[in-house]
Amino acid sequence: MDQAKARGPYAKTAARRTEIVRAARDSFAEHGYAKASLRDIAERAGITHAGLLHHFRNKDELLAEVLADRDSEEWRQGLDEVESPDQFGPYLAGLIRHHQKAPELMRLWIELAAAASRPDHPAHTYFVERYERSRAQFVDGFPDESTRDRLREGVSPESAAVLFQAVLNGLQLQWVLDQGLDIVGPVTDFVRLLFDRGDTADAG
Repeated sequence: MDQAKARGPYAKTAARRTEIVRAARDSFAEHGYAKASLRDIAERAGITHAGLLHHFRNKDELLAEVLADRDSEEWRQGLDEVESPDQFGPYLAGLIRHHQKAPELMRLWIELAAAASRPDHPAHTYFVERYERSRAQFVDGFPDESTRDRLREGVSPESAAVLFQAVLNGLQLQWVLDQGLDIVGPVTDFVRLLFDRGDTADAG
C-alpha cells in the first residue's frame, strides 16, 4: 500500500477530531458541561450527531479530551515563555488570567481532577502522569547550580514543584468559589516567597 495514500484518512480523522474538540470546548465554556449537548457540539463542528459518535463515544470522553488539549497548549506555552526564574511570575499571572476567561472550563477541570483521584476512574492514569510531567518540567527549569541558587535557601526544585502545583490549583479552586477574589496577587507573592529575588515575581 502506498504510504502517502495511507496517511490521508488518518490525517483527515485527526483534523476532524481537532474540530470536534474545539467545538466541545466552546460549548462547555458557553453552556456548562451539564447543559452542553452532543448535538450542539456536532453542529458547531459541522458534522452529524452520528458522525461525532464515530470519533467520541460520549460526553465524558469529550470532556477529558478538551482538558487534555488545553493542557497540551499550556505545556507548549510554558516551554516557549519560561526560560528562567525571572519569567516564572509573569507567566503564572498570565496563565491565571487566561483561565479566568473561561471559568466553566476551570470548574470542570477541578471536578474531573477530584473524581480522577479514584484509582478506577478512567482519567486516573492521565492525571497521575500529568502531575508527574508538570513536576519534571518545573525541575528541568533548574539545570545547574546557578539557577538552583535562585530558590530560597533550603527549598529544593522537587519540593518547589509540588508547592507550585498545590498553590496554583488551590488558588483556582478558591476563585471558582468566589470570583471576586484576587488570586493573581497571591500567586505572585508565592513566587516572591519561593525565590530569593523579588524581581522574579514581577507580573508587570
